[in-house]
Amino acid sequence: MKKFPAILCALLCAAFAAQAEMTVVRVDGKKVFLDTSEEKTALTKGTTFKVIVSSEKLTNPKTGKNLGEVYTYSALGTITEVQPLYAIGELPRTDGVSVGKTAVLEELKPVSAPVEAVAPVKKSTRPVTTYQPVEQSVISVTQADVTAAGANNVITLSDKNEVTVFTRGDSESLNAQLTFTLPDGKKGITVSAAPVKAGLAQIFVVVYQPAQEKISTLVLENKNGKLEQTATLPYFVKELGCGSAKKVWAQRPFVLGNAPGNAREMVFEKNKFVASGATFNTRHNWLAGLNNYPVEKADENNLIFTASNGTLHMQLANGKTAESKDLFGSTPLRMSYKQQLLKFFPSIQVFGTPGQANLAAVENGTKLGLLSETFGQYHNGKIHFLTYEKGRLQITDTVELSGVLYDTACTDKAVLTAEVLPDGTSSIVEILK
Repeated sequence: MKKFPAILCALLCAAFAAQAEMTVVRVDGKKVFLDTSEEKTALTKGTTFKVIVSSEKLTNPKTGKNLGEVYTYSALGTITEVQPLYAIGELPRTDGVSVGKTAVLEELKPVSAPVEAVAPVKKSTRPVTTYQPVEQSVISVTQADVTAAGANNVITLSDKNEVTVFTRGDSESLNAQLTFTLPDGKKGITVSAAPVKAGLAQIFVVVYQPAQEKISTLVLENKNGKLEQTATLPYFVKELGCGSAKKVWAQRPFVLGNAPGNAREMVFEKNKFVASGATFNTRHNWLAGLNNYPVEKADENNLIFTASNGTLHMQLANGKTAESKDLFGSTPLRMSYKQQLLKFFPSIQVFGTPGQANLAAVENGTKLGLLSETFGQYHNGKIHFLTYEKGRLQITDTVELSGVLYDTACTDKAVLTAEVLPDGTSSIVEILK
């Protein structure tokens, strides 16, 4: 691979992040119409692209290790017309190309606009504890008392659909105590845990059933030293908040196309889990990528969510929106739903004094190279800490990690995450607040 000059690399990387993907919305002979309405940088005529026509998981047959996805692409196409909300590209042939498929850029043209000087971000001085790696690729993590009161167990969900409950050992090690494998046909999305009913915490595992195109949540509980499924809920369930103050919320999936409904607090009444009358408007965002907390003022909650273009948005009391100037929308967790890609963004953690809160958000760096060959592949995750200042969400410091970050959780004292390392193992990381 050729090495780019520093300025050119910066330009290409910026364009790379902004033009990561486009949806095919119409196929007319050799022409394909691409939705560019959510792209921050306009395409130009002559840009080349490919369409992902299929994908297949690559697995080592000896170890069972997931090596990522192998993608099959269309022939190389060229953008021939650019409109404000869409672009038209032309392909030599459109075998396997259909509405709902994703197009990725094959090459990016240098932009002639000057590069603005960017002030360096101050690295975080927060203490960080990194536990010894565990033999799984963790896509979601949380903490709760599952094995005993005061155990502060780490609970993980792996890409192999395994739920594991760990206790902390000596020398920053984690010891597996309880495990549960999700039923066949169900793909794990995210895990939460809290004592919604009296006693030890319940574990809530959101699953997607591709065959039925259905999302639901499995409830797991510790029954005499064994994890057992005790209920199935017709909701997308996710914890919000930190430690003893967190609550579990539920939303109806797919109430508007591929969008979910409002959030309702999950409670345990009359011997079953139900969604209560306590509610807030998610603006059709999945609970996995948002939070609801008094950031701007002490007495009024703000909705904070990751927009589809990758920026953080916060709904203000006056109806306007504050946003970050930085991109955070890099997510390796995607599902196929009715020929569309469902993106589940990493959780946004919010904590601290109401009205003067701190936020923690994930950024995953993309691998350099041709986009069509590295679609959906990330490395070198970061946790950015932000505050609301002068009408904008500003980064105050950053913790850089060694692996890909799928999700975060919040405890009484720390932000919890799992970095998936290049060898497929994961290290649980605690960053003190």
